[in-house]
Amino acid sequence: MTPTTIDARASRSTDFRVIGLVGLAHFVSHIYILALPPVFPFVRAEFGVSYTELGFVVAVFNIISALLQTPAGFLVDRTSARTVLVGGLLLGAASLALAAAAPVFLLLGLAFAALGLANTVYHPADYALLSNRVSPGRVSQAFSIHIFAGFIGTAITPATLVILASAYGWRIAFLAAALLGLVAAAAIMMFGEPLAGREAARAKAADASAPSAGDWRVLATWPVVLNLLFFMLIASVSVGTQNYGIVALEALWGASLSLATSAITVYLVLSAFAVLAGGWLAARTSRHDMVALIGLAASGLALIPIAFIDLNATLLIGLMAVSGFFNGVIQPSRDMIVRAVTPPGAFGRVFGFVTTGFNIGGVIAPPVFGYMMDAGTPASVIVGTALCSLAAIPVVLISVGSRRKPA
Repeated sequence: MTPTTIDARASRSTDFRVIGLVGLAHFVSHIYILALPPVFPFVRAEFGVSYTELGFVVAVFNIISALLQTPAGFLVDRTSARTVLVGGLLLGAASLALAAAAPVFLLLGLAFAALGLANTVYHPADYALLSNRVSPGRVSQAFSIHIFAGFIGTAITPATLVILASAYGWRIAFLAAALLGLVAAAAIMMFGEPLAGREAARAKAADASAPSAGDWRVLATWPVVLNLLFFMLIASVSVGTQNYGIVALEALWGASLSLATSAITVYLVLSAFAVLAGGWLAARTSRHDMVALIGLAASGLALIPIAFIDLNATLLIGLMAVSGFFNGVIQPSRDMIVRAVTPPGAFGRVFGFVTTGFNIGGVIAPPVFGYMMDAGTPASVIVGTALCSLAAIPVVLISVGSRRKPA
């Protein structure tokens, strides 16, 4: 066995450990994001509160995450991403434990505000670690597995928490989720040697011209701002399909609940597994913009016929499958586009800033699509979702074009 072979195996082993640990943290983060909504009825019955008050708690969680995610990114760049990530997991676990023990609704609200603070660390820390600690040839695949882990967390959370809450109570369900965060934090502390070290020091070692970790100017550059808009539009696509897809299909063509649910489920499942295919594809091309453009166009255009034609079940599910597949394929290339415009030493703050677009889109899109449903125009929900996907195409073109222009 040659030294080159040994080095390659060591590098692969280290990469897989980094990807696995960061993916575990992302999996937990998506469980924490959805911890409250599945148990709304249980919490509402115990505290005698309205759904509006419960919605306000969720809103506070998202507002805190949106406001503080970019500062968390600066903290990641300035210090150790591993330390920040472990701190976020521990704070998240403590917050859910506090919520589980809350004797009054106000304390539960404060606990979820703290959970929102914990949520700010995941994207900046995860992307800084994957960008800095994974071999360049595997970064796109690392991004795809990272996204897939989050999708799986989203997929299993509602049913799991409802089952636990039904059998043992919502407080036990929260404690079980808190325990999972402790396990993830312990795994990173015990097996996370490849994650150790300060991000700024690694960036300087890689590039002596790396900007200061405290420099805000990179966030005001045109490509970074456009990527923030890109993430907002993608978040709006998710809101349109996941939050309003079922009710829109029912109201538009009188689709049965089972058919509408099946169509959206197929969309979501194919999106999750297509992320892995997207990682494989992104590892074999440098034209991540072309992957994104083709995927956005196919995903958006596949939805248009659904809004105007009363399709049979096979065609409806088939078009939703096509849209979901291409929506998943673009995700790793989306992250590679952001990575390409990020200077060394700035992964935490740039990814923290652009992924705030998820929160902004999550705040703006729901009332807009909700208004469309209340106005009796469910077709506009589907068309609006498609247009958000298509509108991202010029954003990507301008972003990549501005990056290629000489300074």
